[in-house]
Amino acid sequence: MTTSLNTAELADLALSVAMKEGSAVEHDEAEHSVFMDELLGGRVNEAGYVAYLRALRPVYATLETLGRELTDDAVAGPVLDAGLDRLAALDADLEYWAPGESHESDSAAAAGYAAAIAASAGWGGLYLAHHYTRYLGDLSGGQAVGRILDRAFNLDGQGLSFYDFADIGKNKPYKDVYRAKLDTIGASLSPEDRLRVVEEVRRAFHLNHALFTELSRNIEAYRR
Repeated sequence: MTTSLNTAELADLALSVAMKEGSAVEHDEAEHSVFMDELLGGRVNEAGYVAYLRALRPVYATLETLGRELTDDAVAGPVLDAGLDRLAALDADLEYWAPGESHESDSAAAAGYAAAIAASAGWGGLYLAHHYTRYLGDLSGGQAVGRILDRAFNLDGQGLSFYDFADIGKNKPYKDVYRAKLDTIGASLSPEDRLRVVEEVRRAFHLNHALFTELSRNIEAYRR
């Protein structure tokens, strides 16, 4: 999916639409890395999946630590919800897939991604972009990854806590409410600030792509 919308057209859209349409190219690029193509094809082995989970861990640790600090922020606060938190689920899955092993990552791309999230503390709109990119992704395409893993490894739901959002109810209604909150937030922002949010969403997808590219370098060792 691509978009031909110019800056002025994006600034006039509801924030949820501008975030989606304005980052479509970057989103598509991140989704079609070699690693993600193999993961979505059910062709990544246990070592590759553990490397993926470990790389995600500092991203969520930073996102959720900062989120707790922004609870009262006028821009980011309305979408914050502890029911979305993934860090404990990540740790549970790492223990299932690699019992007794370290959960820590040596991923340079993950460290850079986490640093970018930490830097978003300066304005809630920047944090909002990262929150949207990660959690709405987890509630959308991320669910497909969980189903593929379940089938590929005959897990019967085990080791897949990361994809289980039982605390928020059904995904579709939750996402609809989340997008409505984004639009309410966007209505209070200037066109310039709405574009800043969109640009940070693009950056978030670039950071995701860098993480997947790093994982792709080891794809021969990670293929089933």
